[in-house]
Amino acid sequence: MTVTRGLEGIVATTSSISSIIDDTLTYVGYNIDDLAENASFEEVIYLLWHRRLPNKLELQELTAQLAENMSLPKEFLDHFKMYPIKKVHPMGALRSALSLLGLYDEEADQMDEESNYRKAIRLQAKIPTIVTAFARIRKGLEPVAPRKDLSFAANFLYMLSGKDPSPIEEEAFNKALVLHADHELNASTFTARVCVATLSDIYSGITAAIGALKGPLHGGANEAVMKMLTEIGSLENVDNYIQTKLQNKEKIMGFGHRVYRNGDPRAKHLKKMSEKLTNLTGQSQYYDMSVRIEELVTSQKPLPPNVDFYSASVYHSLGIDHDLFTPIFAVSRTSGWLAHILEQYENNRLIRPRAEYTGPGMQKYVPIEQR
Repeated sequence: MTVTRGLEGIVATTSSISSIIDDTLTYVGYNIDDLAENASFEEVIYLLWHRRLPNKLELQELTAQLAENMSLPKEFLDHFKMYPIKKVHPMGALRSALSLLGLYDEEADQMDEESNYRKAIRLQAKIPTIVTAFARIRKGLEPVAPRKDLSFAANFLYMLSGKDPSPIEEEAFNKALVLHADHELNASTFTARVCVATLSDIYSGITAAIGALKGPLHGGANEAVMKMLTEIGSLENVDNYIQTKLQNKEKIMGFGHRVYRNGDPRAKHLKKMSEKLTNLTGQSQYYDMSVRIEELVTSQKPLPPNVDFYSASVYHSLGIDHDLFTPIFAVSRTSGWLAHILEQYENNRLIRPRAEYTGPGMQKYVPIEQR
């Protein structure tokens, strides 16, 4: 057996959902640049689940189905009030809530194709409502009900703040959702596929994926980036802060990616939105600081910024609490997780790798009196 730490470079399955070839990310063959500039998140959901873009009628139907399924039972929302609010990170709350949600679904354990697709609709529809409801309840505010006349992106921002988002805010958030929707066989997606390969249910698969996304080496990086920007405080402090980090060989979050060698193709789109939004909200220092950090890091290390780096200042400019950045990642990535789960069910084989044993050789049991 050949051991590859972290399964780096190992091809574990075939998939027709997304690809990363020569630093180009595609969803079902569509370049991420094309989708980021032109597609709605609803179109991307349909693309990932059906392997083609929808026509007008199909998009209207999916949009209506999502809007119809966004609401949550009152008793489910009341459950948030039982959490130790001041101690719970939103990702921990989301992980527990998704597991709980499965108990309210009468089809949770039905495994036929039609039932699984209906569950996918319900999951995708409800996850933004879960995140925004928890965000408000922990502040002593009542959840805001979703509206059927708003897009998926606009609904999230509306349910979070209670106010209609501006067109540029809706555009920025939609773009972020599109960019985060899928990313080949990343850690959380692989976790979801491993889980459902046992023929466990969709809710278990999504809960497992959220558990993997919670880690700072995966979904938590953008929250860490904003923490860094807050600690630096102003442009004049950037050079000393970053040079100290580099000299001490400390990790700077938001840079580098295992599968990209020449830069994350998603980062440039969020960089543009960061410049627009920070200028619009009078917080251009966060964009300026980010650009200077990028200059310093890339001049000394071959580590271009990844999707997390500029998404931090984008979300901050939208008035989103910093610890909600990773749950937002989950809101988007659920579309990809569900696509992979449904694909795994279509041609399933239990995922069961091996490990090279490095412990002691054959030993003989010794009675406790003789130890």
